[in-house]
Amino acid sequence: MKNLNQILTGEIDRCLKDLFPITRSITGPGNRKTLKILQEIAPLQIKEYPSGTQVYDWIIPDEWRVKDAWIKSSKGEKLVDFRQCNIHLVGYSEPVHKKIMFEELKGNLHTHPELENAIPYRTSYYKRDWGFCTTHAQYKALAEECDPLEVYIDSEFNSKGSLTIGELLIQGESDQEVLISTYICHPSLANDNLSGAVMTTFLARELLKHEKPKLSYRIIWVPETIGAIAYCAMNEETMKNISTGLVVTTVGGPGKFGYKESYNTDHPINTVIENIFKKEEIDYINYPFDVHGSDERQYSSQGFRINIASITKDKYYEYPYYHTSLDNLDFVRPEYIVETLYLHIKVLKNLSSIVIICNNNKSSPVYKSNYPNCEVMLSKHNLYPKIGGGQLPKFGTYTELDLILWLLFLCDGKSTIEHISKILKVKKVELEKVALKLEKKELIERRVF
Repeated sequence: MKNLNQILTGEIDRCLKDLFPITRSITGPGNRKTLKILQEIAPLQIKEYPSGTQVYDWIIPDEWRVKDAWIKSSKGEKLVDFRQCNIHLVGYSEPVHKKIMFEELKGNLHTHPELENAIPYRTSYYKRDWGFCTTHAQYKALAEECDPLEVYIDSEFNSKGSLTIGELLIQGESDQEVLISTYICHPSLANDNLSGAVMTTFLARELLKHEKPKLSYRIIWVPETIGAIAYCAMNEETMKNISTGLVVTTVGGPGKFGYKESYNTDHPINTVIENIFKKEEIDYINYPFDVHGSDERQYSSQGFRINIASITKDKYYEYPYYHTSLDNLDFVRPEYIVETLYLHIKVLKNLSSIVIICNNNKSSPVYKSNYPNCEVMLSKHNLYPKIGGGQLPKFGTYTELDLILWLLFLCDGKSTIEHISKILKVKKVELEKVALKLEKKELIERRVF
């Protein structure tokens, strides 16, 4: 067993090193290259969803490609260089080539508020913009330049492009499927979520090695949010027949294990995971379900209601290097991923030995979402910050954005505002104000009986 673990650890280490430098985003050649490398480990199918396709409230965006980007001093010295670190460039930046004074440039620069040596990860997927992310020292060097700086971004958008996903169906004795989903859109971020994409691939390989499982496994590699939404739209009937699953994310850090519960805390998947942790004598962190997070938001939305849990090792939002260049291969180790891999195998084995039953509490309806399939594209309705990647939810407190997300998740035509206020421990009057705002934008509708 020790030798097998050493071999697996070595394989995962090589895979991490091969994939880490690749420039990935929600679309583009980096995702295809990543999936082709993973295809050498597990026989996943690569599928394309065309740009411009309507998927519920969203549209698959134009494909983004970037070749180079930098900021030079007046002497021609590169002060910021995309080729040195690809998260220097804000994701989906439009092409730029001009000379500009720092005072004008600084509005397009992003630094981490706390980590001086870290480059933050930022995106602007759905609003055409551009920008660079820098360390504090780089920002200072740019600010000290008295002459115009030369800014160059060699990128392009292809309306005839596509969004790329990976898919593998492992047929079991039963047609009842368990969903296993991970995301592939983050460039040069090792825990969030290269660790998840790699672990999922080796998990698929391990599952294929053994005899036919009792349950079937639908395993997918998608760009976060838009990829999950597109997959749900393209496979709606199948997805609506799935009861439970796992989103594999942030599984390779040095910190404590944890797990995020599914939206229905009484669902057996939560019990199975907790029992595995207890049996293995693992001290773990329990994270309640929340509308912030990864693609459980889509799979658990009203139209699908798949009970999705996540087993983590340094969960997103929780570790200081989250969404920065310090989330690298010094932080993530292959042996941590192996540990988490075996936990997933044990959970799936135990999950297959129980009957999946979902009992949802029902109560008097008041509001119903007009967009039950996956989440609403809030930016289209002027309800989301212009720049993405920097939002860090503070549990126990709620911003207006938090309440918008919760109401869109919970307003299923079966829950009163009063009931929702008790769940969230928020005053009913506060929720009513936000509900009115969503109603005016025709995102939810009042049920009259």
